[in-house]
Amino acid sequence: MKLQIETGMSVTLHFSLGLEDGHIIDSNFESEPATFSVGDGNLLPGFESTLMGLVNGDEREFTIPPEQAFGQHNPQNVQVVERGNFDQEELELGAMFSFQNGDGELPGVIVDVDDNEVMIDFNHPLAGKNIIFQVKIIDIAPQNIH
Repeated sequence: MKLQIETGMSVTLHFSLGLEDGHIIDSNFESEPATFSVGDGNLLPGFESTLMGLVNGDEREFTIPPEQAFGQHNPQNVQVVERGNFDQEELELGAMFSFQNGDGELPGVIVDVDDNEVMIDFNHPLAGKNIIFQVKIIDIAPQNIH
Protein backbone atom coordinates (compact mmCIF):
# COMPACT_ATOMS: atom_id res chain seq x y z
CA MET A 1 0.00 0.00 0.00
CA LYS A 2 1.33 3.42 -0.93
CA LEU A 3 1.90 5.99 1.79
CA GLN A 4 -0.52 8.90 1.70
CA ILE A 5 0.40 12.47 2.61
CA GLU A 6 -0.64 13.31 6.16
CA THR A 7 0.62 15.52 8.99
CA GLY A 8 4.15 14.58 10.02
CA MET A 9 5.14 13.04 6.70
CA SER A 10 8.19 14.16 4.75
CA VAL A 11 7.11 15.05 1.21
CA THR A 12 9.29 15.63 -1.84
CA LEU A 13 7.52 17.34 -4.71
CA HIS A 14 7.71 19.56 -7.73
CA PHE A 15 5.36 22.54 -7.58
CA SER A 16 4.41 25.73 -9.30
CA LEU A 17 2.43 28.74 -8.18
CA GLY A 18 0.71 30.68 -10.91
CA LEU A 19 -2.00 33.21 -11.58
CA GLU A 20 -5.19 32.59 -13.52
CA ASP A 21 -3.76 34.53 -16.50
CA GLY A 22 -1.00 31.92 -16.83
CA HIS A 23 1.78 33.97 -15.20
CA ILE A 24 4.05 31.65 -13.16
CA ILE A 25 5.14 33.18 -9.84
CA ASP A 26 7.37 30.34 -8.67
CA SER A 27 8.15 26.84 -9.93
CA ASN A 28 10.70 24.11 -9.32
CA PHE A 29 9.59 21.79 -12.14
CA GLU A 30 12.80 22.70 -14.02
CA SER A 31 15.08 22.17 -11.02
CA GLU A 32 15.48 19.99 -7.94
CA PRO A 33 12.28 18.99 -6.13
CA ALA A 34 11.58 20.51 -2.72
CA THR A 35 11.22 18.49 0.48
CA PHE A 36 9.24 19.64 3.51
CA SER A 37 7.52 18.14 6.53
CA VAL A 38 3.73 18.38 6.52
CA GLY A 39 2.72 20.66 9.40
CA ASP A 40 6.09 22.42 9.78
CA GLY A 41 4.79 25.80 8.59
CA ASN A 42 6.81 25.94 5.37
CA LEU A 43 3.62 25.78 3.31
CA LEU A 44 0.57 27.90 3.98
CA PRO A 45 -2.23 25.71 5.42
CA GLY A 46 -4.43 26.37 2.38
CA PHE A 47 -1.77 24.84 0.13
CA GLU A 48 -0.86 22.03 2.52
CA SER A 49 -4.47 20.89 2.96
CA THR A 50 -4.80 20.20 -0.79
CA LEU A 51 -1.97 17.65 -0.58
CA MET A 52 -3.57 15.45 2.08
CA GLY A 53 -4.21 11.93 0.85
CA LEU A 54 -2.08 12.22 -2.31
CA VAL A 55 0.40 9.40 -3.04
CA ASN A 56 3.72 9.07 -4.91
CA GLY A 57 3.39 9.95 -8.57
CA ASP A 58 0.18 11.97 -8.17
CA GLU A 59 0.02 15.09 -10.34
CA ARG A 60 -2.68 17.62 -9.52
CA GLU A 61 -3.70 21.23 -10.11
CA PHE A 62 -5.63 23.16 -7.48
CA THR A 63 -7.10 26.66 -7.47
CA ILE A 64 -6.43 28.17 -4.04
CA PRO A 65 -8.77 31.09 -3.20
CA PRO A 66 -7.31 34.24 -1.61
CA GLU A 67 -8.67 33.36 1.86
CA GLN A 68 -6.54 30.20 1.86
CA ALA A 69 -3.56 31.69 0.06
CA PHE A 70 -2.27 35.24 0.63
CA GLY A 71 -5.47 36.82 1.98
CA GLN A 72 -7.94 39.27 0.55
CA HIS A 73 -6.77 42.74 -0.44
CA ASN A 74 -7.41 44.93 2.61
CA PRO A 75 -8.01 48.64 1.82
CA GLN A 76 -6.85 49.50 5.37
CA ASN A 77 -3.38 48.25 4.38
CA VAL A 78 -3.07 51.11 1.88
CA GLN A 79 -1.48 54.06 3.68
CA VAL A 80 -0.64 57.64 2.73
CA VAL A 81 2.84 58.94 3.62
CA GLU A 82 4.09 62.51 3.20
CA ARG A 83 6.23 62.85 0.11
CA GLY A 84 8.94 64.61 2.11
CA ASN A 85 9.80 61.25 3.73
CA PHE A 86 11.27 60.02 0.43
CA ASP A 87 14.17 61.02 -1.77
CA GLN A 88 12.53 62.54 -4.83
CA GLU A 89 14.19 60.26 -7.39
CA GLU A 90 12.93 57.11 -5.65
CA LEU A 91 9.24 57.69 -6.27
CA GLU A 92 8.24 55.31 -9.01
CA LEU A 93 4.90 53.51 -9.29
CA GLY A 94 5.38 49.84 -8.47
CA ALA A 95 8.61 50.42 -6.54
CA MET A 96 8.89 48.42 -3.35
CA PHE A 97 10.14 49.85 -0.07
CA SER A 98 10.76 48.29 3.31
CA PHE A 99 9.45 50.26 6.26
CA GLN A 100 10.35 49.74 9.88
CA ASN A 101 7.49 48.91 12.19
CA GLY A 102 7.41 47.54 15.71
CA ASP A 103 7.85 43.96 14.48
CA GLY A 104 10.68 44.55 12.01
CA GLU A 105 10.43 45.38 8.34
CA LEU A 106 7.18 45.72 6.43
CA PRO A 107 7.36 45.77 2.61
CA GLY A 108 5.12 48.18 0.74
CA VAL A 109 4.56 49.03 -2.92
CA ILE A 110 4.05 52.58 -4.22
CA VAL A 111 0.65 52.72 -5.94
CA ASP A 112 0.18 56.49 -6.35
CA VAL A 113 2.24 59.67 -6.08
CA ASP A 114 1.25 63.32 -6.15
CA ASP A 115 3.02 66.56 -5.18
CA ASN A 116 2.46 66.08 -1.45
CA GLU A 117 1.70 62.44 -0.74
CA VAL A 118 2.72 58.90 -1.59
CA MET A 119 0.16 56.08 -1.41
CA ILE A 120 1.68 52.77 -0.34
CA ASP A 121 0.03 49.35 -0.43
CA PHE A 122 1.21 47.06 2.38
CA ASN A 123 -0.92 44.11 1.23
CA HIS A 124 0.93 41.00 0.06
CA PRO A 125 1.46 41.41 -3.72
CA LEU A 126 -0.63 38.26 -4.25
CA ALA A 127 -3.46 39.31 -1.90
CA GLY A 128 -6.90 39.00 -3.45
CA LYS A 129 -5.73 36.62 -6.18
CA ASN A 130 -6.62 32.99 -6.84
CA ILE A 131 -3.42 30.95 -6.99
CA ILE A 132 -3.07 28.00 -9.38
CA PHE A 133 -1.07 25.40 -7.40
CA GLN A 134 0.35 22.54 -9.47
CA VAL A 135 2.10 19.62 -7.80
CA LYS A 136 3.81 16.37 -8.73
CA ILE A 137 4.50 14.15 -5.74
CA ILE A 138 7.96 12.57 -5.98
CA ASP A 139 8.31 10.86 -2.59
CA ILE A 140 6.49 10.45 0.72
CA ALA A 141 8.24 9.13 3.82
CA PRO A 142 7.50 8.92 7.53
CA GLN A 143 9.21 11.72 9.45
CA ASN A 144 12.56 10.66 10.91
CA ILE A 145 12.32 11.09 14.66
CA HIS A 146 15.68 11.92 16.20
